[in-house]
Order: sequence, then C-alpha cells, then structure tokens
Amino acid sequence: MSAVLRWQNTLWHALMRNGDIRSHAILLKGRKGIGKFSFARFFAKSLLCKNPLDHRACGQCVSCNWFEQHTHPNFVAVLPETMLSVETVSSSQTTAVQSESEGHPSGDSPVKRKPSQHISISQIRALDDFVYLSGHQSGHKIVLIYPAETMNSAASNALLKKLEEPPEQVLFILVSHRSHRLLPTVRSRCQQIAMPVPDTETALAWLQQQIKVSSGQLLNGNTGVNQLRALLALSGYSPFEALAFAESDTQHRQFIDVIRNPDRFDPLAVAEMQQNLDLIMTVEWLQKWCYDLLIFGAAGIIRYHPDCEMHIRALCQRTTPHAVLAYLRFLNTRQALAYHPLQAKLFLEEILIHYAELFTPVLFGLTRDAV
Repeated sequence: MSAVLRWQNTLWHALMRNGDIRSHAILLKGRKGIGKFSFARFFAKSLLCKNPLDHRACGQCVSCNWFEQHTHPNFVAVLPETMLSVETVSSSQTTAVQSESEGHPSGDSPVKRKPSQHISISQIRALDDFVYLSGHQSGHKIVLIYPAETMNSAASNALLKKLEEPPEQVLFILVSHRSHRLLPTVRSRCQQIAMPVPDTETALAWLQQQIKVSSGQLLNGNTGVNQLRALLALSGYSPFEALAFAESDTQHRQFIDVIRNPDRFDPLAVAEMQQNLDLIMTVEWLQKWCYDLLIFGAAGIIRYHPDCEMHIRALCQRTTPHAVLAYLRFLNTRQALAYHPLQAKLFLEEILIHYAELFTPVLFGLTRDAV
C-alpha cells in the first residue's frame, strides 16, 4: 500500500516524474500535522528501495525491510532528544546522540537531565562519518532532519557547512513547521517545497478511516461527523494533529465545560484537576479558547470552538477584546515556563486566576484592562 496520502499525490508525481533527484537538499515546509514527516520517510524509503514500483518503495526488498526496522545503513534521522524513539529514528543515530549526552567522568554517577527539545551541534557533528565516508551500499545516502527549526544556532551553522560542499549521492531532507525560523542561508541551499493541505472533506474521510483502524469503530451519522469536524477545528484543520487530539478529547471537553462557565469557575479546583496532565497541552487549550474569545469579540469569528458559540458570545459580553489580548500576551510569556515548571499546580493556579479575572474583575480588585 502506498504511504503517500491522497492530498500529496499531485506533489509526489511532480517530484518523482523523472525518477532522478537533482538537488542535494530538500526543504519540506508547511503547517504542523499535514503529513510532512510521513511523506519525507516514504520519500527516503522509495529512493533507497532496490525494486521500486512506479518510483514507490516496494516494501518487500531487503532495503525496505532494513528501513522499517530502523537499521538501514544509508539512512539517518536527526530529531530532538524529546522525540527520539525506535519508531522514528535509526538505531545508529540514536546511539550517537546518546553517547554525546550521557557522558560523565569516570567514577561519577551520570547526571540526570531532561531531554533536549532542540537539535544540538553534537547531533549534526555526529553525521560527519556518515556523510563523508563511503556508504555501505551504492546509491543515495539520506539524512532526515525533523523538525529542522529546532536546530540551535550552532547546529544550523554546522549543517550549513555540509550543505555548502555536499558530497555526491548525499541527500538532506529537512522538514519544518516554521521554515522562517531557519537560517536564510540554510533555506537558500535547499529546494523548498510547500506541502499541500487537504480540504476539509478529504481530511474528514482520512480521519474517520484512521479512527476506524485504531479503535475498530466507524463514526457514523451526524454526531460522528460533527465530532470529527470539531477535532479538525481544534487542530487548525491539520488531520494528524486532529488524530493526536482525539486521544485527549475527553479531558479537553471537561476543561472547556469548566472554563466556559465563569460563575462556577474555581481556579484552584481546576488547577488540581489539570496538574497531572501535560502543562503545555493545557496552556495550548487555554490559548485557543481565548483566541476564539478575541476574534469573536472583534470580528464575530470562531476558529477553534464553533460548537461553543453561545458560551463564547456570553463571555464576550463580560469582557473586552483588549483585556483578552492582554491575557493572551500573558499566556505567551508563561508558555516557556510550562516546559520546566517548578511546581505544576502553582503554575496552573497563576494562569487560571488571571483567566478568572477577565470575567469577574471586581471580585479580584482589578479592572478588566489590568489583566
């Protein structure tokens, strides 16, 4: 079965028309959750395949088997440590990264630290042998970097040196959600490809099929379709994001049910309820909810929660767009702290108390614009 998604077929045919990739670096760019990473992996697998069928990986040859087992000698994936897993990266690159990050003086205990969310210079330097020495097989050697914008400055400059003088038969595939964050010099040395976004109906059909495969159930009728449309709206109409969102849909609905009723909203109780969940996820839920409050109050538009118009309308009558905008700015300043909070509960209490102040400023001794 083809791993190219329906909305990617036109791009695939254009990219593989001649069966010869002339660029040494490709940048796949576009919004998060539209299938860029799966496209990049299948693209790499197809280029390495020994018996491609219409330029697509056969899935049967030794090369395809190596690729699926993450042991292909001519493929390396570079990801932030927080994303490293046997499902997504080659074992050789995982080993190289861990050897850099786990070193400690002889006789000392290893220092425990949280995995990095960035691609480091050590990870790029670890590619030197792979890139510059002879390959295990003839044909392409492929480096997949995802998400490319997570490279820190030193890593980006180290990669740039490789892109400026690329060895023969080495192909770099960069995948980025925010390509504007890449160094302009890195972007200029890549063939930039804007990844297609599916229309709503195509995304709905794909999402329904994925949920059927994972749960064994097909969502039928208006209720099922409305649930899928709600998931797509919450994800900004990115189907992979919507699929991931489905796993936390119950918790999200409970959270929205609480925050949309300010008269019954208890910040301390909600902080207690959310403290064991992913803080970053909770902040994003709150940001999307307040974004809807802002644009509905200013322009009568709802992007993420179209099924909550009645509640959003009522809340907008109790606050102002200026106050909501100020609160969103406050959330943005706190977002980075969500990755490494000293105490999750205290962090949540702070942002939720400020949220409550949007609608009950008198009780908190503040004016609405002072949030």
